[in-house]
Formats: sequence, C-alpha cells, structure tokens
Amino acid sequence: MEDEALKKDEKQRKDSLKSAKDEANGGGGGDGGDIVLKPKMTLVNGITVIVGSIIGSGIFVSPTGVLINTGSVNMSLIVWIISGLFSMVGAYCYAELGTMIKKSGADYAYIMETFGPFLAFIRLWIECMIVRPCSQAIVALTFSVYVLKPFFPECQPPEDAARLLAVCCILVLTFINCWDVKWATAVQDIFTYAKLFALFIIIGAGAYYLFRGHTEYFTFDNTKTEVTSLALSFYSGLFAYNGWNYLNFIIEELKDPVKNLPRAIAISCTLVTVVYVFTNVSFYTILSPEEVLGSEAVAVTFADRVFGIFAWTIPVFVALSTFGAVNGILLTSSRLFYAGACEGQMPEILTMIQIQRLTPTPAVLIMALLSMLYLTVSDIFALINYVGFATWLSIGAAVLCLPWLRWKQPKLNRPIKVNLIFPILYLIATVFVTVVPMIASPVETGYGCLMILSSIPVYCIFIAWRNKPKWFNRTMGGFTQSLQKLMMVVRPKQK
Repeated sequence: MEDEALKKDEKQRKDSLKSAKDEANGGGGGDGGDIVLKPKMTLVNGITVIVGSIIGSGIFVSPTGVLINTGSVNMSLIVWIISGLFSMVGAYCYAELGTMIKKSGADYAYIMETFGPFLAFIRLWIECMIVRPCSQAIVALTFSVYVLKPFFPECQPPEDAARLLAVCCILVLTFINCWDVKWATAVQDIFTYAKLFALFIIIGAGAYYLFRGHTEYFTFDNTKTEVTSLALSFYSGLFAYNGWNYLNFIIEELKDPVKNLPRAIAISCTLVTVVYVFTNVSFYTILSPEEVLGSEAVAVTFADRVFGIFAWTIPVFVALSTFGAVNGILLTSSRLFYAGACEGQMPEILTMIQIQRLTPTPAVLIMALLSMLYLTVSDIFALINYVGFATWLSIGAAVLCLPWLRWKQPKLNRPIKVNLIFPILYLIATVFVTVVPMIASPVETGYGCLMILSSIPVYCIFIAWRNKPKWFNRTMGGFTQSLQKLMMVVRPKQK
C-alpha cells in the first residue's frame, strides 16, 4: 500500500507540472523548447569571462591586507607578482584537466572523475556553502564601504550601516537575476567596463606621478620576515586573483576548447597580473604605507589626494565595479548548483528555472540567503581568511587530479599535456598557503575546517544513505513539490 501511495504521489507531481513544462517549452511541450548546452563562446568571450570574474573588489581591498602582513611596499609588490604567477600555474594545470574532462563544473567534475563522489561532494560543499556566498558577502561589504566613505571622510563608516547597505545590494541584484537573465547580463557588461575604466584612471595617474619622481615609498623598510605573516599576505593577494578557473565551469559552452581554453587563460591571467601590479604601484606613488594601512577604502584615499574636486568619481566607479562583481557571482553560481544536482549531490530544486521568467530562481535565492548569513561577520579580512583556506585547499585537491590521472589512467586523451613540474610546484605552494596560516590565524582556519567537516554528516545522511525510510522520501518529495509551486519552477529538459 505504501508503494502504491508513493507512485500515486509521484504521478500527481508529474501531472501538476506537465502544463508548467509545456509553457516553459513554448507551449508545445516538444524538443523545440529543450534547454541544451551549446558551444557559443569565442576566445574573446572566454577572456572577458575570466577577466570579469577575477577583477572585483579584491584589488580595492587586498592592498591593505597584503601590506599588513608584509610590512613594506616592495615586499607587498613581490607578493602581488608571485600571487599572479601562482594563479597562472594553477590555470595552466586546469587547461589540461579542462580539455581532458570536458564537463561543466570545473574542479568538482575533475575530483568526481578522479577520486569519486565523496571528495567531490566536499569540494561542492566548500564552493556552494563557503566560497561563493562568502566571496559575495566580501564584495557587497566593499561596495557599501565605498558608497558610505564620502559621507564619513574623517572616520570609518558604521559597521551596521555598511552591513545593511550590503544587504540592500544583494537584494536588488537578487531581484534582477530572478526577474530577467538579460537584465543580469546587461548589468554585468556595464559594470565590467566601469571597473576597467576606474583601474586605467588610477594606473594613468600613478604613471604620471611615478615619472615625476615620486618613488620614496618603494623600499623594503619594516619588511616582516615571519613565515606565518607572509603566508597570510598571500591569502589577501590570492583572493584578488580568485576567479581564474571560472571559464572551466562552462567548458561545454566554449568553442574549440583545446585551442581557446589555454589561450584565454594565458591572455587573461597575464593581463590581470599586469593591471594589478601597476594599480598597486600607482597607490604607492602617492600614499604612504601608514595611509594605506589606515584606510578601508584605498582608492578613495588615493582619489582625494590626486583628483581634487573630481575625487568623487573613483569611489563611484569602484562601487559600480563591486556592484557588478556581486552580480557576476549570482549569475555564474547556478552552473555549479546544476552540475552538482546532475550527479545527485544537490537538491533537485536548485536546478530548476522559473517558468515565466526562465531564470534559475531557487539557486539565486539560496546564494542570496547564504551571503546575508555571512554578513553577520563585518570583518572583511576574517572573511578573506575563511575563503582563502577553503579555496586553495580544494583547488589544490583538483590540481592533484592531474598527476594522479597520469598514474592511474595514462591512456586518457590529453590534448594538452602539462609538464609535471608545474602541478608539483603548485601543490607545494598550496601546502604553504593552507598549513602555515593555521599557526598564524588558528581561529579563522578553525572555523574554515569546521565548515568543511560539516559536509561529512550531510553526505552520509542525504547521499550515501540509499535506503531511506519511505516517509522521509515522501516528505522530501512533498517539500520539493511545495517549493516548485511556490516559486513556479521546473527542471529544464536536457538532451
């Protein structure tokens, strides 16, 4: 009797959603409305995806975090350069993985293929529950600080005001992403141009003052020699480069990935490294280390010193940049949720689209809620440490897939074959930036470890436990159906 009841509930659920599916498919219910991944992205599109993903709030926040832990301007510039090279090496390793395992989901797909579902779920959990929402909270907080800073020129903006404005930023962009994908992509395009324009203005002004001989702050004075401090400085530097692997998440939509993936990675990572280093050089042509350390909004302080009555333009452009970066995280996160759900490791509701707006409403909403939860922590640099530990630990696991597959599956087709010295160097550096900060910053890394370990009971209960009680399956099915009705969403059909 219970089996018949379950079958009846499932039939009713399918019947109740049939008309919604037909509407989402254009009214015909045929293949004409099927949603399939098609390779539409060119090399230029791939470059803009990576550059747009990397350049967000990091370059405007991280100079302070890097300088705190290095102590001198010259050493901080070295950290910025090494962080860029470190990201390039990781991206180069991802080029082999991406052309060998052509699945959306990037490192999640690589770990699934190499080490199986358990470690893949831990990676998925880290990205969805920690990295993406925490990064979004950081960028939203940066947005609010730059918006509020002109109103509090002599002091730091109130923490509660900054958090509330960050919440407003997330809510506005959540509405846009839920309402219309075209609105979201338009926001992304406009605000990407704004961030590049702001950086080019800063670089141009810095070059002018550099040629006039303003080099007094470029020294190694007060350099910190503690290994733990240097490791923490890389957390801030690498946070600014976070996003170099985002093109791998949508590898199925890139034309000729064997050629275009490595080219896009090489061009974009080189461009971003050059822009970041020159932007920092520009900051230090005008601002002393003490002024950088005393400012939560480095670009605003720089603009006040350089542009006079036009100083308001820089914080406006920075606010636009960070606003666009929050939008970019919301826009791209649904792909990861989808990849996880296709493997049965995420709730089915997170793959679904709104039948009238055709937007990934459930995924956008859960991202917004998690981000606002992280906003209860107002310390941006503590959040960066959470993200840094989790991000580089999991990306290191993905890079480990490369030598592991060389050993276990040597006959796999590898259109790009990376010299093994590069993943080995990357893994050694990953150990340095994850293990050493445990000593220097045990509280933040401890919280990061707890958040990672929380994935184990979730995996055991919801994925590994196959023979769940029928009442549990019925309850979860009913809950999913209720959410579908509430948000009017269905799962897109795939070929």
